[in-house]
Amino acid sequence: MQALQNALRRVPPWAVYLLGLIPLAWLVTRGVLGDLGVDPVRTVEHDLGLRALQWIVAGLAISPLRWLTGINLVRFRRAVGLVAFFYAMLHLSAWLFLDIQLNWSQAWSDILRRPYITIGMLALLLLVPLAATSNNRSIRWLKARWQKLHHLVYVAAVAGGLHYLLVGKVWIGEALIYFTAIVILLALRATHRAFSWP
Repeated sequence: MQALQNALRRVPPWAVYLLGLIPLAWLVTRGVLGDLGVDPVRTVEHDLGLRALQWIVAGLAISPLRWLTGINLVRFRRAVGLVAFFYAMLHLSAWLFLDIQLNWSQAWSDILRRPYITIGMLALLLLVPLAATSNNRSIRWLKARWQKLHHLVYVAAVAGGLHYLLVGKVWIGEALIYFTAIVILLALRATHRAFSWP
């Protein structure tokens, strides 16, 4: 375990950004090769949204992983969160530009009338202030308020999981796996605070 931790210390945080670009590069490659299926727009939307959710879950797992195994990935958490936000914005852009083609009246109608879009938009809006304050200057300026603000990620994670669960265009089992993972990770955090694990 110590050898693994020593190896992780040599990995720069910017490597997370490179890792985060791999799924996007693969998606673009599939698009160039015409391998996005019968509904390319839906494939792109689904893939980008799923990547955002996966990175959010990865961010939530960092602290429990340290408590339970001793593996410390905290120095990568900012990068993980920004990659999650990046994919969430791409997911939104795919919906706006490719799906509804900037039909703003339809966008507002969908946000107000379709619960899964309403919840998804809430998740994205909650991520905006987190991404905007993910820099050292904001940490110094906000001080103790910074950590309280970033607790919004818990609400955003639940909203993102619900959004994926309610979309209804994916296998329900897959969506349940992600939502269950979010619930378990949040429960671990609550347990940690209640019992003051080391």
